[in-house]
Amino acid sequence: MREFTLRGVILGVLITVVFTAANIYLGLKVGLTFASSIPAAVISMAVLRLVKGSNILENNIVQTIASAAGTLSSIIFVLPGLVMVGYWAGFPFWQTSGICALGGILGVMFTVPLRRAMVVESDLPYPEGVAAAEILKVGSPGEDDAPPQPGQPGLRDVVIGSVISAGFSVISSGFAIFATEISVFFRVGGIATGIGAGMSLALVGAGYLVGIIVGLAMLVGVLLAWGVAVPILSYLHPAEAGIDAATYATGLWRHNVRLIGAGAIGVAAIWTLIQLFMPMVEGVKASLAALAAVRSGKGGVVPNTERDLPFDYVVGTSLALMLPLAGVLYYFIGQSGVFSGGMLWALVITSTIFCYIIGFVVATACGYMAGLIGSSNSPISGIGILAVVSAGVLLSMLLGGPQGQLANPDIQKQAIAIALFVTAVVLAIATISNDNLQDLKTGQLVGATPAKQQLALIVGVIAGAIVIPPILELVYQAYGFAGALPHAGMDPNKALGAPQATLMSTLATGILSGKLDWTMIGIGVAVGMALIVVDEILKKLGGVARLPPLAVGLGIYLPAAVTTPVSAGAFVAWLADRYLKARAAKAGVATSGPAFEAYAELPRRRGTLLASGLIVGESLVGVLLAGLIVAADNQAPLALVSDGFAPIAEWLAAIFFLIACFDLYRRVAGSKKWGS
Repeated sequence: MREFTLRGVILGVLITVVFTAANIYLGLKVGLTFASSIPAAVISMAVLRLVKGSNILENNIVQTIASAAGTLSSIIFVLPGLVMVGYWAGFPFWQTSGICALGGILGVMFTVPLRRAMVVESDLPYPEGVAAAEILKVGSPGEDDAPPQPGQPGLRDVVIGSVISAGFSVISSGFAIFATEISVFFRVGGIATGIGAGMSLALVGAGYLVGIIVGLAMLVGVLLAWGVAVPILSYLHPAEAGIDAATYATGLWRHNVRLIGAGAIGVAAIWTLIQLFMPMVEGVKASLAALAAVRSGKGGVVPNTERDLPFDYVVGTSLALMLPLAGVLYYFIGQSGVFSGGMLWALVITSTIFCYIIGFVVATACGYMAGLIGSSNSPISGIGILAVVSAGVLLSMLLGGPQGQLANPDIQKQAIAIALFVTAVVLAIATISNDNLQDLKTGQLVGATPAKQQLALIVGVIAGAIVIPPILELVYQAYGFAGALPHAGMDPNKALGAPQATLMSTLATGILSGKLDWTMIGIGVAVGMALIVVDEILKKLGGVARLPPLAVGLGIYLPAAVTTPVSAGAFVAWLADRYLKARAAKAGVATSGPAFEAYAELPRRRGTLLASGLIVGESLVGVLLAGLIVAADNQAPLALVSDGFAPIAEWLAAIFFLIACFDLYRRVAGSKKWGS
């Protein structure tokens, strides 16, 4: 069957551009991105069915290219930090695109030798890779080219979800008739705290996809942050006269409690790496042994389904990319003129080696994490935290610490920027390595050629690298970031939070200035260790209850307005699944095992596609509104009401938000015929 076709490449690139734009907006707003493989597969199947000769392998190449949109866009977890620390005034195209492309291609190359051990010979579940394969098998034309059954989940569901969330977003973020957030702050004696809920259907969709365990864990993080940490800190450090509860509680959370979340995220990521260390070592050994057998002629004839990119090509490309990476780093470090001569070259060489060594380590780790829990749930933020801390400590040692060269403000600012820049490269490697093995699992299940998938992902990386800089520049000019507004008079309340980038810049600045509040981070580490113990106990008990430490850490770290709708979406998914089990029991079908999985397959797939649509619709409206804001030089170009309408807007938003959540539940669980 035809596999790597021009029409497939074009379709994959177009989907990549659209989903990358959506992911950038979503990630900057709430710190979450969504996996694009499954919706891309559905769109591919719907479009390619209109032409002759399409097949499952061609659809697989499309979803492989488009999967880069859900992963490479995670670069936004770091890059906005360069604007926040005042080093960049925008996003220069070639530097931004260069590190995205170079890091992404290295992520592919570093994981090619790991495919055999991690995908073929391991028992890792690869949940998203398996799900994408099943959708491709069901939806792609077979030898008889039979048309899809009426009412089966498909592109229509993605469109429905997109229209609903896009309409809601236009009415709220555009017309301002619905509030975008509802929050309540209060004082009880000397204690100040509050809670908030974002009226975002994109976040409901994200919560639906991550599931009830992660959703509840994030809600636990919210309770720890706003029900424990903020009240305790406000009691120990009373607010000065004249400061209202909202301002004070939010300030405590932003400057103190978030660092607790960062510590918890960091220790959770380290724990994951510890658990995966020996499997990583064994996996690399097995993969290299298999490659040696093939090279010596003892490996037999290699079928298409086992053909990777040639090992010599992988090694040669990886080494060849050192030169352009060093060139980008040389330009970035040298453009300010702070460093020159031997010190400039020392920093360039050290940074390049750092990217390669740390990049390969995280590529291996992320490959295993993708296999265990899926690309969407891998702790990429934790990897970024470890990378920026490592880079900050290394640079501090090279420059003599805060009492040495870093005492010079110009050198300190440059060092902070270097730490963020190399972390961005490492993060690009990590995210694409995360994605590559997941895609290769899908390919293994549908009979694809690994080498062609690896080339396809490189195409997706290049497409994403081209579109990321202009989209970043557009949303920055339209909304600004927390603490970094490009124009005077902009409303800071409408700025995109960019939560991970804020944390990365805070950590880099704190380490290199010697002013990082290690106390709060230390408390977070202790909290993270306690969460690990609780989660391990729950795991040994053997039930379904778990408390993923990373998810709890994110609940502490992310704004409550972000986390609560995610938990709401997870709750909707749980209710729908409960209804499916009750319906199955009435029909005489077992509520667990293969029989139930087959019974619930279509409605569950419909839920996945609807949730993906909710994310895509709102995110694309956000990007389009950004274009209007920039063109009109007005942060509310479509607003139909004044600020005095806010109380009514909150009630309207809450009512229609609940209606939309119920509609999602009804469409999944309330069908008269399963799959209709």
